[in-house]
Amino acid sequence: MDEVTFKSDTVLSDVHLYTPNQRHLMVRLNGVGQPVFLSQFKLLWSQDSWTDSGAEGGHHRDALSWEVPPAGSGSPGSIPGSGHSREGSPLQAGADTSGQEGAGAQLDEDGDLDVVRRPRAASDPDLEGSPRDKVHPMILTQEEDDITGDEAPESCPHSVIRIEHTMATPLEDVGKQVWRGALLLADYILFRRDLFQGRTVLELGAGTGLASIVAATVARTVYCTDVGADLLAMCQRNVALNSHLAAAGGGVVKVKELDWLKDGFCTDPEAPFSWSEGDIADLYDHTTVLFAAEVFYDDDLTDALFATLSRLAHRLKNTCTAILSVEKRLNFTLRHLDVTCEAYDHFRSSLHALEKLAPGKLRFMVEPVEASFPQLLVYERIRQLELWKIVAEPAA
Repeated sequence: MDEVTFKSDTVLSDVHLYTPNQRHLMVRLNGVGQPVFLSQFKLLWSQDSWTDSGAEGGHHRDALSWEVPPAGSGSPGSIPGSGHSREGSPLQAGADTSGQEGAGAQLDEDGDLDVVRRPRAASDPDLEGSPRDKVHPMILTQEEDDITGDEAPESCPHSVIRIEHTMATPLEDVGKQVWRGALLLADYILFRRDLFQGRTVLELGAGTGLASIVAATVARTVYCTDVGADLLAMCQRNVALNSHLAAAGGGVVKVKELDWLKDGFCTDPEAPFSWSEGDIADLYDHTTVLFAAEVFYDDDLTDALFATLSRLAHRLKNTCTAILSVEKRLNFTLRHLDVTCEAYDHFRSSLHALEKLAPGKLRFMVEPVEASFPQLLVYERIRQLELWKIVAEPAA
């Protein structure tokens, strides 16, 4: 694979698009021929430093200490706990202004800014002594049965999450990519360990499974759900890659198919990732938390998710809390001839409609979650990233 071809409907991963200094190693081709890469996400904690914390509730003991990412690591992100991106991080479009103070702008005869173009030869990869190195993914293996290569999961440090993912897909396959919203949700799970500790939880639209893997470090059982055999197979591989993390906390991750457009579970024993009667009973009897990350990009799917969330909440035996992460993405549309965020607006409308449902068996309380909790994963926590909490309570 010498060149990557992007089409008009290609969607790029926002996490990996802005990490040009990191090596992304291609490990295989998936079932539809898309390159699959293996990336490592470092958790900025020290497991030797368990301390009491006064974070939200002030009663959970399993708080984590964290470390600031080393300078020059080449990874975009924020200083943990700041809630803001580091000034001058790779995701910022800031230029080096040293030595330019007092320099006048170059203008042409009409007073327009005169942009000096770089010589074409300088970017020619075939030119000897070219200042730029052309980088291609390194193919490690294409063996489907070799999940981890020579390194067993038990040998991985507990501060690293390894995720197989794609970097560019059509819109219908964006679940195979890693998105910032999943990292924000993972941070919140680690911050609110008391909400997940020893519980049974369900992720809707899990994608690569990153948030479910993090949840399994504290939860008892994690139902990691999505739709599509190829995507679920990738998710299962990621769970296997990080099985040592769940094992350390006694958690179990069960990858299952859950189609929001269908009312019910797939119980066909011949189908992969189907549900057993015991799984369904355990889900209804013990689940207390539902969560989803970055699944609000299509209005029909957003409607289907909220319908599924409401249906599950009414069938669960326990009061449940739902945590949803979303990124407010701005797009220029020809229909409006303006910058809009239609998918986000529809998400907010759906939240409002859920909260204003006529009183029945349950009432839904909706509130935003301030993203001021510590950051334990390296990414840029931009202000467009949001968390929302929905609590389903018995109606008075």
